Amino acid sequence: MQITAVFHRKGLRLATGVLLAMLLLAAGFFWYVSDYYRAEDAALDVLASGENIEVQGSLTILSPSYPTDTAIIFYPGAKVEGAAYLPLLDQLRRTGLTCILVEMPFRMAIFDVNAAEDVMAQFPEIRHWYLAGHSMGGAMASQFAAGHRDQVDGLILLGAYLYGEYPSADTLTVYGSLNQSVEDKIDYTKHVVEIDGGNHAQFGSYGLQRGDPPAEITPQEQQARTVEAISDFLAQRQER
Repeated sequence: MQITAVFHRKGLRLATGVLLAMLLLAAGFFWYVSDYYRAEDAALDVLASGENIEVQGSLTILSPSYPTDTAIIFYPGAKVEGAAYLPLLDQLRRTGLTCILVEMPFRMAIFDVNAAEDVMAQFPEIRHWYLAGHSMGGAMASQFAAGHRDQVDGLILLGAYLYGEYPSADTLTVYGSLNQSVEDKIDYTKHVVEIDGGNHAQFGSYGLQRGDPPAEITPQEQQARTVEAISDFLAQRQER
């Protein structure tokens, strides 16, 4: 009986320790994901305008003023509020593209890499799909595209580089010249656009990012050049 009681106490202490460790890990995780970059007023103004914008659950859909069969699914960067990318996507919408912004679980695309699959199923009228993403969102968009090459017409990476076996010939990579960590990882040359004076964060509208050097151009200029690069890339693909 005494031996049984000793083992019971040890087992209880072990279970209590495991439970406490799990609680600490959970608390640490929720603290980590709750510290994120918020969309600035410029981004929220786009949403508030309501112009050709519809929110459906985790999706924000920006529609052009005329019917189109081409759409971009956008994965936000890690720990960035999705709405921060609305100024960029609104400019793309005005070029005649449907843009579908996906708000990720815990604001991290790594938790829903296959989100594009459900998006595609909801819009059967779209015939040409492009996957796009910023930073970690770009890496996860790249991973999805690599596994769904028959469904994805092209990949657009902002402040990111190819991750997975997707053809570089079908990929546009845009990065700021001050974002050296991305530049160092790009080992391909086709459809690579460097924005002089741009940094990592200014593809979105969420302010300064830790570890990112201040840009030498405005967010508006960096995003306008990005839209131009994307438009050129899509035009080249449509001519094929």
